[in-house]
Amino acid sequence: MEGTIRFPNLGITLNNVIKSFQVGGLTIACYGVVLAVAMMTGLWLVMKVAKTTGQKEEDYFDLGIIAIIVALVCARIYYVVFSWDYYSTHIAEIFNLRKGGLAIYGGVAGGVLAVLIFCHKRKINARLALDTMSVGLVWGQALGRWGNFFNREAFGDYTDNLLAMQLPVSDVRASEITDAMWAHLETIDGVEYVQVHPTFLYESLWNLGVLAVLLFLTFRRKMEPGEIFLAYLLLYGTGRFWIEGLRTDQLILFGTGLPVSQVLSAILAVASLALLIIGKVRRTKEDDKKRTINKTD
Repeated sequence: MEGTIRFPNLGITLNNVIKSFQVGGLTIACYGVVLAVAMMTGLWLVMKVAKTTGQKEEDYFDLGIIAIIVALVCARIYYVVFSWDYYSTHIAEIFNLRKGGLAIYGGVAGGVLAVLIFCHKRKINARLALDTMSVGLVWGQALGRWGNFFNREAFGDYTDNLLAMQLPVSDVRASEITDAMWAHLETIDGVEYVQVHPTFLYESLWNLGVLAVLLFLTFRRKMEPGEIFLAYLLLYGTGRFWIEGLRTDQLILFGTGLPVSQVLSAILAVASLALLIIGKVRRTKEDDKKRTINKTD
């Protein structure tokens, strides 16, 4: 039936998965609810990390609220810019977020900008702030991806792997159904289903792994300010590069035919790895120099 989401190789069938619900005559999108919960719980996590590491919780509350607002605006701008062929003829829909349409890299860029400006005003170490905020960011991404689940979007091409997901044709955008998906169309109880990579799930699980690494680095390893944020960019970028290549709703870099998020993921992953290596080499040289001076003394 419509509203059903199936994971056939796991033997899981979820019936009546809603996209929205009514409260007092107001339609509320599940996508929006998931994002709101992701942002608020992410902010809570950031404040707990800040407190545990000897920073001021109130600074991160103020910063978090500002960063969330700026990130949402920038995430929408990024999505609209790289979908301009559509929005140029549907101007009114630019402001309609009920159908989704937020790009995480735009949000990350906006959030980083907000952190840099806020930290300059408050005289806070911006690198340390980026480290602390990255923990809440990746948690928010892990949870926020489930908004795509409710919207039946951000999925990949046909697959028959263990996590393969089946969606009713009527619940997804026709433009995102590929020839391979049509070729493996399955009819169950009179409803046509496409079978796809649940890339939202892949990214959610990957981000939980990234979160575990960042928490380990925060509390178990001595890191230079900014290095945890670089580790986030490296790990998230690596996973996103692979996952983005599977998706059928890619935003395309102008005139190249290349997925913009995949290109950006590769650049960020390589750049952050290079910076981490440079930092390690620099510290090694400084330590060697100190040992040499101590020996001569």
